[in-house]
Amino acid sequence: MMTTNIAIIGECMIELSIKQDSTSRSFGGDTLNTSVYLARLLAQEPFTINYVTGLGTDPFSQEMIDIWQKEDINTDLVQRLSDKMPGLYSIVTDNTGERSFYYWRNDAAAKFWLQTEQTVHVCQKISQCDYVYLSGISIAILDSDSILKLLELLRKVKQNGGKVIFDNNYRPRLWSSIELARSVYADILACTDIAFLTLDDEDLLWGKAPYEDVIARTKQYGVSEIIIKRGSESCIVDAKEGRFDIPANKIAKDKVIDTTAAGDSFSAGYLAARLTGASPDKSAKQGHLVAGTVIQYRGAVIPLDATPKLL
Repeated sequence: MMTTNIAIIGECMIELSIKQDSTSRSFGGDTLNTSVYLARLLAQEPFTINYVTGLGTDPFSQEMIDIWQKEDINTDLVQRLSDKMPGLYSIVTDNTGERSFYYWRNDAAAKFWLQTEQTVHVCQKISQCDYVYLSGISIAILDSDSILKLLELLRKVKQNGGKVIFDNNYRPRLWSSIELARSVYADILACTDIAFLTLDDEDLLWGKAPYEDVIARTKQYGVSEIIIKRGSESCIVDAKEGRFDIPANKIAKDKVIDTTAAGDSFSAGYLAARLTGASPDKSAKQGHLVAGTVIQYRGAVIPLDATPKLL
C-alpha cells in the first residue's frame, strides 16, 4: 500500500510555565501539536507525518527531536542550525488563574529554515508530498523573502498534484501591519485546498462578519473545503458534499482543565478522519472528540493512552 506523506511546517518553542513559586519546562507550538495528534490518530494507517522547521544544535533542540521521534514524527526535514536556538516563551499564571504570555523568538532557528544551504533539498522533498499543512504563525515568523519562497513552494506542491491545508491562527503581534497580513493571507488562501478558520481570528484580521460571509469570502480564493472553528460552539463545514453544522461535545465546566491546543487538536482529528475517507460531518465529530478530550488535561499534549482512537 502506498504511503501518504504529509509535511507540516511550523515552529516549536521552549515553554516555561510559571505558577506562583513553581516553574516547569516543556515544548509547544501550534503545528507541532497538530503533528503529534495526527501521528497518534494515524498510527495504524499508511501515513508519514514530516515536521518541517529549524532548530539549533543545543540540548533543547535535541530533546525536541527525541520527543518527536518517539511520537513517530519524521524529522528528516528538520534543519539544525549551529548558530541558532529555538524560541522561548513563558506562561505566567497569577493567583486568580489569569495567564500572561511572554515571548523571546526574534532570532529563533525556525525563522531561517528557508535561508540555508539545505533549503533547496528540503523544499524539493516538501514539493513531492501529498499534503502540506501550515498555519498563520508558520508564515508570520518569516521575513519577506522567505514568505515569497514559501508561496513559490506551495504553488509547486499544487503543480505536482499535492494539496495545501491552512489554519488561519492569526496573531496580530507577529505582523508589522494588518495590511501586510491581509495581503499574505490572500496569497496563501489562493494556494489552499482545505482551510481551518477560527472565527475570532477571522474577525480580528478582516473585521467582524457572520460565518456565512467568511465562507463566501474564502471561497472567492478558490478554497474548496472550509471548516469554521467556533470554540465550544458548533463548527461549520462547507465542502463539495454540502454544508454541515456539527455541535461540539458538551464538557462539564469542572472537567475543563486547560484549553491549550484545543483548536490544533481539532484540526488533527478532522484531518485524520477526512484523509482516510470519512465524510465532512464524521470528520468534524472526530475533531470535536479529540479537542473535547484534550481540554480535560493540562498542557498541549495529553498522555498517549488518553488520546481518542480514530472513529
